[in-house]
Amino acid sequence: MLEPSLQLYGSTYDEVNSLLDELISKSHARYAMIIDLKGFVLLHNKALWAPKPPSLDSLASLVASNYSANTAIAKLLGEDGFKEMVQQGEEIGTYLEELGEKAILVTIFDKSAALGRVKLFTKKAAEDIREVIDNSTDQAPQLTFDSNSTSALLDSFFGDNE
Repeated sequence: MLEPSLQLYGSTYDEVNSLLDELISKSHARYAMIIDLKGFVLLHNKALWAPKPPSLDSLASLVASNYSANTAIAKLLGEDGFKEMVQQGEEIGTYLEELGEKAILVTIFDKSAALGRVKLFTKKAAEDIREVIDNSTDQAPQLTFDSNSTSALLDSFFGDNE
């Protein structure tokens, strides 16, 4: 089974979430999200005024695939990869920044947000997020069951046979 290659917990999650909020506020973007290279959404935020986003799972899969294709193109041209990517249509654009080898920061903006502003604040957010992740010591929460809670859980699934 595929699992995300990067997971955010505890204070790391809170700090990165706050940085995404700040990115949206300062850049005037609609959405910001962190995805891993497998196409999993690790974290996402949206501006209060933004319309409902498209399917984030589909978007993350397509962005990760596109990123991989662009990395292959860069290698054909003698580069290790492209460190940033911009796609801009008439109404909507995306800007991508690497967050190390496992994740990408995706900023989605509309024509009311200047590309230069989006790039500036996305680069700053990416730098800050990389630092938070690199310095993280938060561990995944551990699930523990004692014999009473395990029995109660099993009884609730299968019914009490006593």
